[in-house]
Amino acid sequence: MKKAIQKAATSLALILIVAMGVRATFAWDQAQKIPPGVLGIVPFQQETGNIAAALARGAGFSDVFRTNTGPTAWLAPVYPLLVAAAFKVFGTFTARSFFACVTLNILFSSAACVPLFYAGKRIGGLGVASGAAWLWAIFPNAILMPFEWIWDTALSALLAATLLWATLELMESERARDWCGYGMLWGLALMTNPALGALLPFLVGWAAWLGRGESKSRWKRAGLAAGVAILCCVPWTIRNYAEFHRLIPLRSNLPFELWLGNNDIFDPHARNGRMSITRTEEARTYTQMGETAYMQEKWALATTFMESHLGLEMQLTGKKFAEFWMGTESPIKSFRETDSWLIRGILLADFLTGIGALLGIVALWAGQKQITQRRGVHGDSADAEKHGAEETARSPVFPLALFPVVFPCLYYVTHADLRYRHPIDPIVLLLTAIAVAKACSKVKTRAPVREQ
Repeated sequence: MKKAIQKAATSLALILIVAMGVRATFAWDQAQKIPPGVLGIVPFQQETGNIAAALARGAGFSDVFRTNTGPTAWLAPVYPLLVAAAFKVFGTFTARSFFACVTLNILFSSAACVPLFYAGKRIGGLGVASGAAWLWAIFPNAILMPFEWIWDTALSALLAATLLWATLELMESERARDWCGYGMLWGLALMTNPALGALLPFLVGWAAWLGRGESKSRWKRAGLAAGVAILCCVPWTIRNYAEFHRLIPLRSNLPFELWLGNNDIFDPHARNGRMSITRTEEARTYTQMGETAYMQEKWALATTFMESHLGLEMQLTGKKFAEFWMGTESPIKSFRETDSWLIRGILLADFLTGIGALLGIVALWAGQKQITQRRGVHGDSADAEKHGAEETARSPVFPLALFPVVFPCLYYVTHADLRYRHPIDPIVLLLTAIAVAKACSKVKTRAPVREQ
């Protein structure tokens, strides 16, 4: 019985079934509470739905505010194209299209268990692998997001987990084909969620530095991967230049996002400042100015505000940090005031996994430090120092720490939301599983040995 339970607990197939089951059950339960007419319209009332509708009717990648405003580069193209395909098959703004998109999101979210499992197995063994995959299978945010957001969120989580796994595996390969495949994976990630590009130079550089073969060959392979990734984006960049007559490698909306989190609304002493930002007003301004002029204005407004409100910017950064990791800038207040146990559960899960990620990084770093110290005690000092440095570099702590440390920085500057954290949640849960495994091993070590 014990072996059967252990086999079931470490079964990737069972984890996948549970992950899909709980996501599908939540989606079905929520859908019963919402009229089909609402499901076909409201979830698509955002940039992805608007662009997808334009694509479906043959207007091209355009009309970001659902009015005839012409071409746009507001979003990267992959996910709007998927939604447009659903519109073509199941009808534009229909409940059937919504369920098709939700099904895709559920599949993407559940599939993230696979790279997460194998990355965890490589780093910490079967226990860490199954623990991380189980955490992702039942993680509240991962259950909610596929239904709540018709966006690239679930697909981005799958891509982030796959990038980590591929980076760890690539260290053992000297084949150009593998590095080309790695570059294509990066190309897909960039064309889905450009924010993941912040990790590219670090992960590719780490894999090249520690890979097999001579140094020159390793860096050539890294250049090959980076070149393939860039080539994947070139057609889209050319399209953007042809439409806007300026270089837009991936997407154009950074000035808007920057302004959204840094404007006079946040300044209590501002004169003639607006008390709110409305979609209708922004759509009108965008239509009048066009995308290029609109983004230029937002960039000027945001940077001017940031330069003239340095003290306030520090406060805003702290609030964005809290909102990125907890979904609200006042998590304690929100936890106490809400009447929903679901929201409380989400806040608690986000807090615990955020702390778990930090402890996981510390556990990996401390474990590698102990290995280095033991080498120094038992081996030749020069050789021990050399091997210790190599082992420290090969430790997965660096690529794992990149996700929670580097990826959020963009959102600390622009504006934050719990949805923006979701792409790195699989790695956050992997780090949490590592921390739990480390704590369990210490408890077993300290437990008194029973007398025979």
